[in-house]
Amino acid sequence: MKQSFFEHRHMAQWEQFDGLLERLERNRNATGVEGFPGDYRRVCQHLALARERGYSSFLIDSLQQRVLRGHQQLYRHRSRPGAHLLAFVLADFPRLVREQWRFVVAASLMFFGSLIGIALLVYLFPDLVYNLIPAEQVSDMQSMYDPDAGHLGRSAERAASEDWVMFGYYIMHNIGIAFQTFASGLLFGLGSAFFLFFNGMTIGAVAGHLTQIGYGHTFWSFVIGHGAFELTAIALAGAAGLQLGWALIAPGRLPRGEALRLAARKSVLLICGVMLFLLIAAFIEAYWSSLTTPAPMTKYLVGTALWLSVAVYLLFAGRVRHAPE
Repeated sequence: MKQSFFEHRHMAQWEQFDGLLERLERNRNATGVEGFPGDYRRVCQHLALARERGYSSFLIDSLQQRVLRGHQQLYRHRSRPGAHLLAFVLADFPRLVREQWRFVVAASLMFFGSLIGIALLVYLFPDLVYNLIPAEQVSDMQSMYDPDAGHLGRSAERAASEDWVMFGYYIMHNIGIAFQTFASGLLFGLGSAFFLFFNGMTIGAVAGHLTQIGYGHTFWSFVIGHGAFELTAIALAGAAGLQLGWALIAPGRLPRGEALRLAARKSVLLICGVMLFLLIAAFIEAYWSSLTTPAPMTKYLVGTALWLSVAVYLLFAGRVRHAPE
């Protein structure tokens, strides 16, 4: 069936559904909406057909927005307090990451590719680090990860700080980086790409330098735990920013403003998941990574388990949809 005929055939039903949605959004106890569940299932079916037949992204996006709004109205009265948050963490966020896999892959290649590449170059050509990072900052990094310093991953001034103070510091610092990487995507994606490469190169230069001078055991045992969440969060923030940029570059049949608005809905949800990852990363960094008592091998094992957990979560969580109670 051609798209034009499909739209003409069902447009009246969609407009009727939009009217019911508006009534429910204004008043959750509105009367005369008994047929809403059936209309909702019908729109879900139309969305599935539109995807299967390869109709335009404009039609698919408009139907998907109706379905999302309808789902919220249909099930909100059945939800327990915190149920939406729990559903987002356990299912919606990893599903969204997989749905936006193209942007996630692109951002990951930029970030992790530059990180690994520069780390290898600095390891092979040690003087290169001073072309990427100021000498004073390099000296600070060396003192932070000196095996004999006794203040793992912290500057000497912060070595005596309470863990909760460091927890707050890590949260503010990491969220600042993530938001910068995300928001700069409004520059047609170029800003996000720049910060992905910049942060990747900076981290890679530090990693390569510390490994080359013999501090690698201290450095890697410190970062491997919280890095699973922190580095993944930076890549996902970049993916959200690239999505904004792509909506401006290739809006399709939509006006750029409308394309950006639709992209922003998903990007903001991605950033909510990124914030959660950064909170977890800050907690691990403050209360586990900086400990000097666990053996390095213990930290490597815990860090490996955390990386595997993040991978399994993003790849498989939320694949089975449970019927609402």
